[in-house]
Amino acid sequence: MLNSVYDYKTKELNGNPIDFADFKGKVILVVNTASKCGLAGQLKDLEKLYKKYHDQGLEVIGFPSNQFLTELKDSKNITEYCQIHYGVTFPITQTIKVNGADTDPLFAYLKKESGHGPLKWNYTKFLIGKDGKLIHRYAPITNPEKLEPEIQKALQA
Repeated sequence: MLNSVYDYKTKELNGNPIDFADFKGKVILVVNTASKCGLAGQLKDLEKLYKKYHDQGLEVIGFPSNQFLTELKDSKNITEYCQIHYGVTFPITQTIKVNGADTDPLFAYLKKESGHGPLKWNYTKFLIGKDGKLIHRYAPITNPEKLEPEIQKALQA
């Protein structure tokens, strides 16, 4: 069980390690993604936020999940799909489970912190402040552009 997001470690699709302790003092946007989901166009908007605010301290991390049966089966395909179709440059992790007995520890922690239950669909977004505390959990249909004022506020905190 995680006591903080900074206790969490994972790997990018290419195998590079991601240690959330490296993100102390940064604003983090965690999103469960899926290449073949009807909401996949949000990848473009997430990339826009990442490019605009990364130098100011925003990290965007996509966590592909096939629990809603809308993700490609293989890491190489997911990477290529996200880069080719949406120009994604932010880190995409290895495929995880967001619900059930095998829930990824970070998602178990964020769901508990948000006070909301299981994820209902892809593109649920968790905004985490510079202090590592959850600011807000956003519904899948919430367009990433709508998070911009909250991201700006968090970056200035």
